[in-house]
Amino acid sequence: MSLLSQRREVGEFRKRYKWMALAVSIVFGIVVIRMMQLQLLDRDHYGEVARENITRTIGLPATRGIVRDTHGHVIATNRPSYDVFLTPARLAEGDVETLSTLMGLDAEGRRSLTERLAAVPERRHNHQIRFFTDITREQLAAIQTHSTDLTHTEGRREVTAVEVVATPVRTYPYRALGSHAIGYLNELRGDELAELRPAGYRLGDRIGRTGIERAWENLLRGRRGSRRILVDADLARSERGDEQPDVIEPVPGRDISLTLDMDLMRIVERAMRGHPSGAVAVVDVRTGAVRALLSKPSYELDAFTAGLSREEYATLRDDPFRPLIDKSIYDAFFPGSVFKPFSAIAGLEDHLIDPHERVRCNGSYRFGGRDFPCNVRSGHGEVDMRQAMMQSCNVYFYSLAERVGLDRIARVAQDFGLGRRTGIGINTESPGFIPTRSWYDAHDIAWRGGFALNTAIGQGDTKVTIIQMAMAYAALANGGTLYVPQIVERISAPDGTVIEELEPRVRRRVHVSRENLAFLIDSFSGVVNDPLGTAYAVRIADGVPIAGKTGTAQVYQRARLSEEDAARAEYRNRAHAWFAGFAPVEDPEVAIIVMIEHGGSGGRYAAPVAIQILQEYLGPTYTPRPRDTGDADADRPRSRAGRGH
Repeated sequence: MSLLSQRREVGEFRKRYKWMALAVSIVFGIVVIRMMQLQLLDRDHYGEVARENITRTIGLPATRGIVRDTHGHVIATNRPSYDVFLTPARLAEGDVETLSTLMGLDAEGRRSLTERLAAVPERRHNHQIRFFTDITREQLAAIQTHSTDLTHTEGRREVTAVEVVATPVRTYPYRALGSHAIGYLNELRGDELAELRPAGYRLGDRIGRTGIERAWENLLRGRRGSRRILVDADLARSERGDEQPDVIEPVPGRDISLTLDMDLMRIVERAMRGHPSGAVAVVDVRTGAVRALLSKPSYELDAFTAGLSREEYATLRDDPFRPLIDKSIYDAFFPGSVFKPFSAIAGLEDHLIDPHERVRCNGSYRFGGRDFPCNVRSGHGEVDMRQAMMQSCNVYFYSLAERVGLDRIARVAQDFGLGRRTGIGINTESPGFIPTRSWYDAHDIAWRGGFALNTAIGQGDTKVTIIQMAMAYAALANGGTLYVPQIVERISAPDGTVIEELEPRVRRRVHVSRENLAFLIDSFSGVVNDPLGTAYAVRIADGVPIAGKTGTAQVYQRARLSEEDAARAEYRNRAHAWFAGFAPVEDPEVAIIVMIEHGGSGGRYAAPVAIQILQEYLGPTYTPRPRDTGDADADRPRSRAGRGH
């Protein structure tokens, strides 16, 4: 090889060497820069990542707020519940048999436990998995007493595959009483977790599903805490170091006081015994506070919170009396004759009707080539408005509707809140329905004058809810103030400190004169206290004076069912029984609505229930107001001091 050739090779090598040195320098520089970034700039982040590898976060559940009634009686509270968690990787030979014995499992239970353990994926064998929920006190005592039988030595430490964790569980001392209004909790579903995780919910958490528990979930639930501890490679607590656990204390939920009076609720429950289905609402006429709200039949709240089996839920779902439906708020019904006062106001306020004018009732009313029947086939003879109200004469109100018209009646009904949601704020509230001429036109329904006649007596397409009618009659009793129904009166901290007092809210002042209200109240008093009144036969002569209106709302005839279901068909074709009123007459405190679904005659079945409730509730503290007061406004209901609650 020539000297020139060697020099060329050396020169070429030197050029490559420079490029190689440059490349190595760049790579080395990148490594140095990255090390500096990791050591200096990202030190805290990666230090936290490293720490996470040797720590375990244990959630600390928050105590849910307590719900009380207006007297402080506990309606919803919490009790300790004990759940059993197993770590499959730590189970020693014989542990499953020992645990089965301590838990008192039968052969089926033991087989189920073994199958569940076998189904745990390998990647989760070092995780704690909940296998038993809300164990009994006997089971808890057995596990705690024999805990050493489930503890084993691994190296220099003792480990156990079984851990009992205490968690608070919701419980309801009044069981099924007021269940629709109070509501219940149950566990989050998997499809809900993605949406609710940012709010702090975790798999296994319980959430309010209905009633107060759902509407006030954000205040009641509180905020969970956590405890972080050092763990070893098997996720067991490490004894290394003297570092104390990092604890974030849970924040308990707020307590809520309701306007409900559970003593009154018990009175209502007793009065409704014997009637399989219906609803009752009692409201304070001076504030709109809801004192009682009952839908029947109901269900056990504790059973829902613990979790129903498919069979148990199917039994409730298929019950013909519909216990899952809140009949006081969600369901709407034909009101029948309890709607007649609003038809009367439509004629009185526009001066289209003279209340002293008499109309002859022969048992039916001829209109448009059709006979519209009265509630008494033989007729009532000649009646004025007061007598028609007392005897619930349909013919009088047919005549009134022909002169007043559908839209005037609808306007008054809507002014009193019918056909509109009340804003009570719990459950799904139905708006009901008040038909108008424009509604029929918009739905291409050929107008017939009979629509107005049916509406005037609370039939046809007219539907209302129990809470709507309660607020409307409260407005009749208090002089024309329509309130928003109030069911929560106070929010408190766990130590009892009042955070917020909720004030009554006025929805509107209804356009009705004092004179017309006084006339109607006198008519309502006659319904109960005049021998011609439809509720006179069930009055309590020496009790609290009650004013009200009975109603017997016809339902659409349904097709007959099979022969074996003939009794059910007869029941479904029966009218709804209503009573709407207030007491005491001279100074109203509360308004009441009783609706017995498919109960029959309102005077015979609903009125006795309402009268019994009002007598038990108001009777012990009732003192008649002196009649000769010299008050210029004596024809108006007046407020007085409360009954001491």
